Amino acid sequence: MILLALAENSIQLVPDGTLLLHIVIIVVMVLILNLTLFQPINRILEQRELQTSGRLSEAHATLAKVREKLEWYERELREARAEGYRLLEQERLEALHERAQLIAVLKEEIGTQLGVQKAMLTSQAEDVRRTLGIEARRIGTEIGLRILGRPVSESGNPDIRS
Repeated sequence: MILLALAENSIQLVPDGTLLLHIVIIVVMVLILNLTLFQPINRILEQRELQTSGRLSEAHATLAKVREKLEWYERELREARAEGYRLLEQERLEALHERAQLIAVLKEEIGTQLGVQKAMLTSQAEDVRRTLGIEARRIGTEIGLRILGRPVSESGNPDIRS
């Protein structure tokens, strides 16, 4: 039959017996290719798909864990910073309080010392005034003695005794 089909050079519009032979050959080729090529390739592709989707889901799970740990880390970092700032503020307030107490104590000591120094200065000024008064009278008496040639009394009147 094959020879008959090749022998004719004309185009056949009506199918003949070779058409059935072609269909049988195509079906047999499809079955053989399906058994030997397509099924093993499909199995390999399915395994790869399962592995890929399995690894993809594993990657998604790992990524979710990483995100969760990153959120935890950031939250802990924010809390630690807030605690650090709180401690710094507390230390600053304590230092300011200690400073205010120290200033108050120093002001009190300075006020006490200032009062003592004022009292000493007042006492020294009185001593100096008394000493100057005595000295002024003595010098006045001496000047009067030299100018008048006779002693002068304490009241400022010339002494009449001489």
